[in-house]
Amino acid sequence: MLEFLPIIMFLVVCGALMLGYPVAFTLAGTALLFAAVASLLGELDIQLLLLYPDRIYNGTLTNTTLIAVPLFVFMGVMLEKSKIAEQLLEKMGHACARLPAGLGLAVIVVGVLMAASTGIVGATVVTMGLMSLPTMLKRGYDPALAAGTICATGTLGQIIPPSIALVLLGDVLSSAYQQAQLAQGVFNAKPVSVGDLFVGALLPGLLLVLLYLVYLMVVGRLRPAAAPAFCDEHRVSARELLIGILPPILLIVLVLGSIIGGIATPTEAAGVGAVAAIGLAALHRQLNIETLRAVVLSTTQVTAMVFAILLGASLFSLVFQGLGGDTLVQGLFEDLPGGRASAVLLVMLAIFLLGFILDFIEITFVVIPIVGPVLLAMGIDPIWLGIMIAINLQTSFLTPPFGFALFYLRGVAPASLPTSAIYRGVMPFIGLQLLLLLLLALWPELATWLPSRLHI
Repeated sequence: MLEFLPIIMFLVVCGALMLGYPVAFTLAGTALLFAAVASLLGELDIQLLLLYPDRIYNGTLTNTTLIAVPLFVFMGVMLEKSKIAEQLLEKMGHACARLPAGLGLAVIVVGVLMAASTGIVGATVVTMGLMSLPTMLKRGYDPALAAGTICATGTLGQIIPPSIALVLLGDVLSSAYQQAQLAQGVFNAKPVSVGDLFVGALLPGLLLVLLYLVYLMVVGRLRPAAAPAFCDEHRVSARELLIGILPPILLIVLVLGSIIGGIATPTEAAGVGAVAAIGLAALHRQLNIETLRAVVLSTTQVTAMVFAILLGASLFSLVFQGLGGDTLVQGLFEDLPGGRASAVLLVMLAIFLLGFILDFIEITFVVIPIVGPVLLAMGIDPIWLGIMIAINLQTSFLTPPFGFALFYLRGVAPASLPTSAIYRGVMPFIGLQLLLLLLLALWPELATWLPSRLHI
């Protein structure tokens, strides 16, 4: 029974989180409780906890990659608060008005730009829900299709770089890969960086966006009443559209281009993006003290939440490993019939289910450090694994009845939109995401080819 203490500790954490207790304090409190119990039972040397300050200092305080988190958050929030995304959606909506499903196509394009700049599912779904859902319903869109489009677009922040999810996932996978290599006696392996994950996510992310667009165009052709074109008296000239869409695209190209070109690290590129977002807000005459105060406050709140969870998860991971949890997980994977394929399938299923009760930040900081080193030691490519996890979480956040994106949209949708319509609307998009996961499983090169060519 005592050898299963790590598993019991993990289940207790999941149960406490389902009851609504704060994530950071739940992780730390559970770890301390089990450390005390295990120490009394003679299963853990309590002196292990003295390693925690060094773990925080070396893994967090001196980790320059994590500086990118508040900078990317600042960039995304600035674009949101300065109403640049709202103006862009208005121009794109007018430009695509006469196309079948034109407004839906505009929502996806704007959602992609927002996802690339914020990377936080809740922020994108809520913002797009407030901006576009009333307009889509007013234009006669099928409620299920409108809701599904917004929810699916909001989850693109998990896979479209640059995003907070990929920054955090890349940092954790980098540490897990180093542990796996050291365990195998490899001391000079090429490290995996956040930039590698950004580049690896480009092709799968663009492919998923293309699948979304094609699906909406097919619906617009086959079921024009569900996604009608409309005669828009407000014509948008090519110049107006270019002025609206070019600045956000240039911002993302500037950030991603500097990383892909090897000119800047993700942290440095995030700094450039934050400054450029301020410039865009000023260019759109939306930069003022009130906007800046709101952006700084929101950025501080999100950053504090991320790092509080990171501190709690680090203590949880330390105690989990001290109780022999990593050895237990490794033995479980090695005993599975089917080898690596079964291990990956089991982890993907577990992460998918955990996505119903945990946010991507908790899963990244709690689950990946446990299973990551074991999977990577089995010879699995870290970039491919990271992209698979990101898309898997994206699918989980979209799946009824517990998907986070569904809750976010329900919170801002009018009462006239039934929850059942939201559930129906996301089903085709879940199918498209599962199709992408299958393609990645069959052809890992979709995620690994570009990083291998660019050698970031």
